[in-house]
Amino acid sequence: MAWRRFLFCISNLTNASQIPSLAPLLRPNPFFPVSCPSALFSTSFLVTKTPKKFKKKRKKPDSPRTKPVQHPSTRNHHFESLVERDSYFRFLTRSKQFLSQQPDHVLRLDDAGKLYRELGFPRGRKVARYLQRHPLLFQTYRHTDNKMWLGFTDFMEDLLDEERSIMDSVEIDRVDKVTKLLMMSKDKRIPLSKIHHCRLLFGIPDDFRDRVVKYPERFRVTVGSDGKRVLELVNWDKSLAVSQLERQFMVDEDKAKRAFKFPVKYAKDLELDEGDTRTLNLLNTLPLVSPYSDGHKLDLWSLEAEKYRVGVVYEFLSLTLEKRASIHHIVEFKDEFSLTKHTYDMLKKQPRTFYLAGTEMNWVVFLKDAYDEKGNLTDKDPQVLYNEKLCQYAEMKKGEL
Repeated sequence: MAWRRFLFCISNLTNASQIPSLAPLLRPNPFFPVSCPSALFSTSFLVTKTPKKFKKKRKKPDSPRTKPVQHPSTRNHHFESLVERDSYFRFLTRSKQFLSQQPDHVLRLDDAGKLYRELGFPRGRKVARYLQRHPLLFQTYRHTDNKMWLGFTDFMEDLLDEERSIMDSVEIDRVDKVTKLLMMSKDKRIPLSKIHHCRLLFGIPDDFRDRVVKYPERFRVTVGSDGKRVLELVNWDKSLAVSQLERQFMVDEDKAKRAFKFPVKYAKDLELDEGDTRTLNLLNTLPLVSPYSDGHKLDLWSLEAEKYRVGVVYEFLSLTLEKRASIHHIVEFKDEFSLTKHTYDMLKKQPRTFYLAGTEMNWVVFLKDAYDEKGNLTDKDPQVLYNEKLCQYAEMKKGEL
C-alpha cells in the first residue's frame, strides 16, 4: 500500500525520467517506506534535544551529614566556632588520653599510624603531620631498637601533673555529679563503661572506676547479666535531688517561665483573646516535672513526659563542664534517661534555652543561659581553665613559650 501511494505521487509529475534524483528510489526498500516525495528529505541533522552541556544541573539536596542545623539567619558564630575548635583539637584530646594510659607515655610511630581512631586523626593521613601542629606537647625520638617513637615533651609531662592535682582537688564535686546522674537514671544504675566513655564531658578522671570503692556509702559496683560492671546508687541524697532549673525558678520565677514554651492545643470555639491565650500558655511553659522524679513512668507521648525529658536534658547539660554535649554523649544515656529518637526535634522547639550547632547528623546542644553574649562561659570549672590553657600551648611553636 505504501508503494501504491508513492507511484501515485510519481504519476502526477510530467516526466519521472527527468528527475534523476528519484531514480534510485524507484527500487523498493522495505526499511524506508515513504508516501510522498516531500518525505524523502531527512531531518536527522536537526538538534531535537538540548545538549547536555546546556542543561541546568539539578542541585543535589544536602545530606544530614553536611547540612547545618541552623539557618544562616539564626546562626550563632560563637557557638559554631567552639564546635570547630573541638574538631581542630581532636587529635590533641584523644592522643593525650591514649598516651597517658601507655607504659612510660610512649608509643612506636609505626603503631601510631594504625591507631587513627584512638589518636583522633583521619584514616590514611600520617600521624607525623599532626604531631608537627603541637611541637611543645609532642615529640619523636629514635629508640635503641632503631625505631621511631613518639611521646610527651617534658613540658607536657608537667602539665599532666598539674591536671592530676586538679582532679584530686575536685574529686568530691565529681562524685556529686555521678551521684546526680544515677539519681536521674531510670533504675538508679549506669554501666561504668558509659561513664568512662563520657568522662571528659564531666571532668571525671581516668581512674574513676578505681576511685568509686572509696565511697561505699554512695556507690556499689555489681556485674550485669552481660558481664559488664554496673555502678548502682546506694543511698538517696535529698540535698542533691534539686535540679538547676528549680534553683533558677526560686531565684527568678519570670525568667524561668520564659525559658520554655509548651503551647496548649485548644479549639477555636473558645474564642480567647490575646490576654487569655497568653495566660493559658503560661500555665504550660515551665517543665515542673523534676528530672529526679519517676518521670519514666509517664505516658510516653504526653505533655508531662515531654516536660520531663526536657528537664532531664537541661539537668544533664548543667552537670557538664562546658554546659554542652554532642549527640553521641546524649545517645549514650538514652535508655537510662528514657529519651526518645525525637530528642533532636524536641530540643529544636526550645530555641530560647538550647542552641543546636553543627550538622543534622553530628550536632551539639548548648545551654544558652550558661554563656554570655560573646560565647564565653560565665562560670568556669578549674578543669575548663586548664583545657583552655592547654589549647593555647598547643598552638605555640618552639621558642614562643
